[in-house]
Amino acid sequence: MPGVTGPSDYSKEPPRHPCLQINSKEPFNAEPPRSALFRSYVTPVDLFYKRNHGPIPVVDDIERYSVSVSGLVENPKMLSMKDIRMLPKYDVTATLQCAGNRRTAMSKTRTVKGVGWDVSAIGNAVWGGAKLADVLELVGVPKLSSSSKSGGKHVEFVSVDRCKEENGGPYAASIPLIQATNPEADVLLAYEMNGEPLNRDHGYPLRVVVPGVIGARSVKWLDSITVIAEECQGFFMQKDYKMFPPSVNWDNINWNTRRPQMDFPVQCVICSLEESNAVKPGKVTVSGYAASGGGRGIERVDVSFDSGKSWVEASRYQKPGIPYVSDDERCDKWGWVLFEATADVHTNTEIVAKAVDSSANVQPENVEDIWNLRGILNTSWHRVQVRVGHSNM
Repeated sequence: MPGVTGPSDYSKEPPRHPCLQINSKEPFNAEPPRSALFRSYVTPVDLFYKRNHGPIPVVDDIERYSVSVSGLVENPKMLSMKDIRMLPKYDVTATLQCAGNRRTAMSKTRTVKGVGWDVSAIGNAVWGGAKLADVLELVGVPKLSSSSKSGGKHVEFVSVDRCKEENGGPYAASIPLIQATNPEADVLLAYEMNGEPLNRDHGYPLRVVVPGVIGARSVKWLDSITVIAEECQGFFMQKDYKMFPPSVNWDNINWNTRRPQMDFPVQCVICSLEESNAVKPGKVTVSGYAASGGGRGIERVDVSFDSGKSWVEASRYQKPGIPYVSDDERCDKWGWVLFEATADVHTNTEIVAKAVDSSANVQPENVEDIWNLRGILNTSWHRVQVRVGHSNM
């Protein structure tokens, strides 16, 4: 596409924070230490997880860069960055989470296939850009449309990104048209992240942000938007990111029996402690994040300091000075919720955290019950081990 040069190798990687845990170098996939996540409601850009399926494209001529908006629409267009910036700008605080977050823990039950992620393939950012609903109006698709006049029911996003799973073709994903044309769904064509232009790792110059949905649908380095009759037939929609039961293995899998995963389920993770910890006897404070997909808030976070025998309700918060109330208009419906709980700990124990969302969805107690061969959506209760010592600590 005009203005873009896609590197044929990994020699042009952008600078990155030295604390990132690199899970794969080619393509580059990395996450921050968990301790970095709970310290800030808005995740700094350099501490936001990096998820890639191929070499990172280089857009070297922003004046020539454009995005085609076409397909089953009345008035297809080519939009430059200037065109997109002329539309009303919105800032949306939204959490993105890789569907493979916490995959490493699931793999300890039975081996799964995929990049090994700890608990930090998630972040919360303020995304700035134009609403997709406004962009689609430019090509003749009204807001709140479930179908275009020509029969389009899905919106496909195609990236400049090239990946081996597509045999060297572009990464692609789609969402339903009714979601794309709903202003309340806050789907963005984002050109800013935390008030600054996107950097290359996060999709410069333009990406899609689909709040409340697994990160795989928020396509980076946007090349084209196409209104289509059926959902995208790309690899990552049809042969990946689907939730299968524990009984399915690579010998009996039938990808057509499952729909592509969209919303992420309710999730909760302790970030102030590692998987195994040594502490002094006395008060122990536990902090972390909780999030749910589809715009559902966090109704409660429960923390147990005695391996699940008893529970205390954690305090929940987002922005300083504003009490967090699930579904309150002053709170960010697409943003994660941070939590904190304190208790006295005097013996070795397991600390457990679990969340309940505003639709009363709960997390499964055991990872074995939700094991799946691709290791996605590990939302089981999060557990950390604590050993209490009395000297030289």
